[in-house]
Amino acid sequence: MSSLRLLQHRAADGTRSVIAASDKGASLVLGVDSVRELATRAIAAGTDLGTAVRACGTGATVDIAAELAAGRLLSPIDHGDPAHLIMTGTGLTHLGSAEGRDKMHRAAAAAETLTDSMRMFLDGVAGGKPAVGETGQQPEWFYKGDGSGLVGPGGALISPAFAQDGGEEPELAGIYLIGPDGTPFRLGLCLANEFSDHVTERHNYLWLAHSKLRQAALGPELLTGPIPDHVEGMSRIHRNGALLWEKPFLSGEANMSHTIANLEAHHFKYDLFRQPGDVHVHFFGTATLSFSEGVTTREGDVFEIEAAPFTLPLRNTLAKASPSPVVVRAL
Repeated sequence: MSSLRLLQHRAADGTRSVIAASDKGASLVLGVDSVRELATRAIAAGTDLGTAVRACGTGATVDIAAELAAGRLLSPIDHGDPAHLIMTGTGLTHLGSAEGRDKMHRAAAAAETLTDSMRMFLDGVAGGKPAVGETGQQPEWFYKGDGSGLVGPGGALISPAFAQDGGEEPELAGIYLIGPDGTPFRLGLCLANEFSDHVTERHNYLWLAHSKLRQAALGPELLTGPIPDHVEGMSRIHRNGALLWEKPFLSGEANMSHTIANLEAHHFKYDLFRQPGDVHVHFFGTATLSFSEGVTTREGDVFEIEAAPFTLPLRNTLAKASPSPVVVRAL
């Protein structure tokens, strides 16, 4: 049975709808205008998203590739009040290639004093995949912002005027809705570009918080069901219509030093993140960055991320915000 993928659509007249897609095709879901509403119904009924789709019924078929090209596909999750959508993430969670792992371990063994980043990475390798019932090592964690910073497929990723860099991070993001009793429900996974300022982060790792307060983009499809153990995709940058850079990236637990369950446990252990009705977008990290290979992005560059089992790519153009001075006034 093919995996169910959910998409959000907005017609030319502003009417919103939900699309259910599988290998057999894609159709409009009747009676709901958001994935959040569909998930709320599933939670109330004690069912899963697939059952909720069948309960609603489906209507007209949709060519999702054509709708993406026409700019009518939205981010597959959002919230009517952006303050109730919380974007967070974890870093140092991916193993990278075998060669990269060997280099890191040789460097760790040779160094007299480990960097904090290396120590955190090795802690994850040692304790990020705990046995059932055990508490695993907590990962690096960061806050990215609220729903006002969420960008859909085709939208511009706007780097602040004060930023020193605007670079892509191809990865997976978990999508969650908090139920009425505070239970976090994972709706599925999305392709994501966890857009960051790597120059700021490189200057001092204690500036990680500053480097992460940026927009982020989600691909058009929310993949429901079991989490794939191995995801292999491609990250590209296009400049002036030509390919500037590309490299494969890996994700999924087979390529990570932490289990998804461990990352979830250390996020949702905080009461703050279990407020009924809130939506969470949690980025799981990556090991593939153009920045680490000497690429300096420019305004107008187009980021492209694709990976099976997602069928549609995520493309976003890099833009730069105008300066917006802020003056604090005393009352």
